[in-house]
Amino acid sequence: MGHDTARIHHVGHIVEDMAQAISLYERLGFAVPPPSCPAMSRREGAAPEAFGAANTHADFPSSFLELVTRVKEGDVTGLPADTHLVPLEAPAEVLSLLVERIGETSANLSACLDHFQGMHILMFSSPAIDAAAERLTAAGVRHGGVNTVRRAAPEGAEVSVETVRYLEIDGEGPDAEPGTVAEGRVGFVADLDPDVQGARRLNHPNGAVGLVEATFCAADSDLAAVRQRYETYLGRPARQEGPAHVFDLDGAALRLVTSSGLATALPGERPPALPAFVAYTVAVQDLALTRDLLRRNGLPVHETPSGDMFVPTEAALGAAVVFSPAP
Repeated sequence: MGHDTARIHHVGHIVEDMAQAISLYERLGFAVPPPSCPAMSRREGAAPEAFGAANTHADFPSSFLELVTRVKEGDVTGLPADTHLVPLEAPAEVLSLLVERIGETSANLSACLDHFQGMHILMFSSPAIDAAAERLTAAGVRHGGVNTVRRAAPEGAEVSVETVRYLEIDGEGPDAEPGTVAEGRVGFVADLDPDVQGARRLNHPNGAVGLVEATFCAADSDLAAVRQRYETYLGRPARQEGPAHVFDLDGAALRLVTSSGLATALPGERPPALPAFVAYTVAVQDLALTRDLLRRNGLPVHETPSGDMFVPTEAALGAAVVFSPAP
């Protein structure tokens, strides 16, 4: 039970303005490279133009934080000047499908942002993603199957191409969009290649070394159903910890709370909607040094009853960022 699920692979923070988000994350103390965005020529001979979606990562050895935004046609005002444009080059029959899928991703991001700006993506790391897919199917969980994409590996990696294998869980009901559930995009990704991941920028001024928790908030009346749903997704039971239900993973956890439980765990916080992902936690090497950095950068720092600290939602573009001392 649970052997095909290891840790949290990444969380996704969907933002309106990528330049603003990168500035915030740098003030939070994360090293964030320029974003990448697909591009294509709208007419023959014209320069490629950004479209669809842009993203970047704050990377750790076995996980990462993703910043992602939609890119409206002809409007790049929210993208930094150093955005890396990736021209789409493929045979016509493949290119049309690729453009269609990027359009679907952009539409999904737009729907999320119309709902609220914040954390809409939670992906779990799997050492055996095909087994995870089989287990989910056997349990009656609808999903899109295991997809494979390939992208250029970062400079310094031993390979030139990085292979990413993932699956996304489908929502329930006739009106559910493929690849999304009520709280956003949830799924599994094959474990990160340590060689490829190690070639990325892993040293953060705030001392962050890993993504260790995600917090999900649900209505009181829905908490039991959400717990059961995630027990099925993860193939393991949750344990009770005060008012919260906690799924223990490999060096990480998923915490389920109600609105009142959120206010207890993160004083002053309120969910932007129900259900919703509301916060994530990163482990840092020295909590005091991280606190000093945040305060020097003009960010409000609140404390939790457990002794961690967090930058509240209103100061962090819709997702509370929690800092906890590394083991």
